[in-house]
Amino acid sequence: MLKRILATIGVLAVFFIALFWFLTVPEPLDAAQLPAHAADIANGERVFHAGGCSSCHAAPDAKGDETLKLGGGRELRTDFGLFRVPNISPDLETGIGGWSTLDFVNAVMRGVSPQGTHLYPAFPYASYAKMRVEDVIDLKAFIATLPAVSNRVAGHELSFPFNIRRGVGLWKRLYLSDAPVIDLAGADETTLRGQYLAEGAGHCGECHTSRDVMGGLKTALWLAGAPNPEGRGTIPNITPGPGGLTWSEGEIVDAFETGFTPSFDTFGSSMVDVQEDLAHLPDDDLHAIAAYLKAVPPLPDAVEADAGAQ
Repeated sequence: MLKRILATIGVLAVFFIALFWFLTVPEPLDAAQLPAHAADIANGERVFHAGGCSSCHAAPDAKGDETLKLGGGRELRTDFGLFRVPNISPDLETGIGGWSTLDFVNAVMRGVSPQGTHLYPAFPYASYAKMRVEDVIDLKAFIATLPAVSNRVAGHELSFPFNIRRGVGLWKRLYLSDAPVIDLAGADETTLRGQYLAEGAGHCGECHTSRDVMGGLKTALWLAGAPNPEGRGTIPNITPGPGGLTWSEGEIVDAFETGFTPSFDTFGSSMVDVQEDLAHLPDDDLHAIAAYLKAVPPLPDAVEADAGAQ
């Protein structure tokens, strides 16, 4: 009887291990799925600023040309452990200079490394999955023109079970999607362009939306504010209306361009870097993002609502 029980347990264990392995397999694109596309470096620069790449991958407090040195090394302390931002400069030894276009696209849009392993979603590929492949190819072409920085970044420091990288495959099944977050059927082209920029490359929701216990975004509370991942204060609600962003479209654009709010205050914390990147975008893109922010559903502040429920 005991042997039969142990045998049954062994069979079940093998079954669940096999199921876990199947459900968590990385799913990169293959070369045949890449479009025939001649890289546009100028557009790649535009995507670079829309995505705020330098705000994570350049040195803290970098200004001017120093923001184009993407040697990584910043440390992000989270509830899941310590993440270190990688070197994405074109350095062949310590950066991504040896990556192919396919390697880059898979990292950005699928969260899969050139070695075929899952990347952790501290890198916001759940947002980048909504980008067009052509824009990601252009982004790689622009990054290849930037200075190579020799800086070998140490690995992450995560506790069990978050240090089991394969488990990220389950997270992706829950949260990785190329579908738009907000249904804007019938919206004009400007608003849809803003949606593409804000939900994709701009990854606004990664900071301005609350997360669940698994670290996934609560899309029902899209852009309604969140605790500050840096541990100080909160990230504001930027949905339109009371409790959120009451600025006009023109005031939003002006704030993006100048860093000054309608009340002549200035941005703080990591939004300073975001604004400095946004200021590089053409007016059409800034107006598009502003139009999108005016079009998303208004919601009460999610942080205040959560505090009131406790």
